Amino acid sequence: MIDLSLVPDGGLSWLDGSGPQAHIVLSTRIRLARNVERLAFATRGGAEDRARVLGLVDAAWRDSPLGKGSVRFLLDDLDGADRLLLHERHLISRELTEAPSAREGGSGAAVFLSGSTGVMVNEEDHLRLQTLRSGLALPQAYAEVEQLDAALGGAVPFAFHPEFGYLTACPTNAGTGLRASVLIHLPGLVLTKEIAKVLQGLTQVGLTFRGLYGEGSEVVGNFFQLSNQTTLGKSEAELLDHLGKIVRQVVAYEEQARQVLLRDAPTVLADKVWRAYGLLRYARSLTFEETMNLLSGVRLGAGLNLIPGVSVYTLNKLLIFTQPAHLAAFEPPVPGDPEAGSARAGYVRRLLDEEAARSAQARRPAS
Repeated sequence: MIDLSLVPDGGLSWLDGSGPQAHIVLSTRIRLARNVERLAFATRGGAEDRARVLGLVDAAWRDSPLGKGSVRFLLDDLDGADRLLLHERHLISRELTEAPSAREGGSGAAVFLSGSTGVMVNEEDHLRLQTLRSGLALPQAYAEVEQLDAALGGAVPFAFHPEFGYLTACPTNAGTGLRASVLIHLPGLVLTKEIAKVLQGLTQVGLTFRGLYGEGSEVVGNFFQLSNQTTLGKSEAELLDHLGKIVRQVVAYEEQARQVLLRDAPTVLADKVWRAYGLLRYARSLTFEETMNLLSGVRLGAGLNLIPGVSVYTLNKLLIFTQPAHLAAFEPPVPGDPEAGSARAGYVRRLLDEEAARSAQARRPAS
């Protein structure tokens, strides 16, 4: 198994729940698509092109301030389980997770990680620069990835057209090459049956929504990724400002929906969130989808102060470490349990028991 302790904070600094609106917005991610001039796009290039891209990025990364204390993983050297670990932590995309490592001459696929920033190499584009922060933090996240862009762009000649901006493998990414997204929790809108109206409104203002892992993933646990749909014809500042305004509106709608539930169905709401907590606290087997749905209920209850003593950090940690690859890597397998349901339930119980013990200790009067 890859040594994730080499990655600063394990690549999970966003779990701490310290960012703005962290009770509703779990994380903000910014990605910039870049390609090396005069080289075929990664999806069309040969092994020599891919190796040249990797070499250019490797040299630029090592010569930049980011190189100190960073780590590089070559995807060809990782098995499927290790790749899935990185994907579950949102450090690499589904495309890199599933990229065939047996391509002639090697895929040249890699990921460089330094703190909350990183670069995926030889994905759909030659480079995908990215950063991930807690809460709704679009300006802060963009400032980080902009520094990375400047550091690498000074050493790697990026493909740029005076009319079309940065050139990308997919035309919808051309221009700024910027994809900004927020991972947001919307149980109130789902329970009040307002979610369809809100999601439809997003598409009308140039945004799109996806599931927990972005494009191609299903929505589970009422977690949605909201992001800009196009990048051409607008500046980075305009794209971020537009997304930020819409996300803040969605957060306001979600908060209103939660207040409606508290006002109109307080007993039903309390029963729902406490049932979810009880199942997580005492269940002996849990599927991943079931866990996500129950975590959604507990997260709602904690956000409304109906369930005291459960931190956002613990709920975020459960979101990551109950996934299949993390359970396989960090939890002892249970004989005769191919779906890891028993291991998952055991891990959830242990974390919630520890949280309850800390909460009880904090409430205990000093002697």
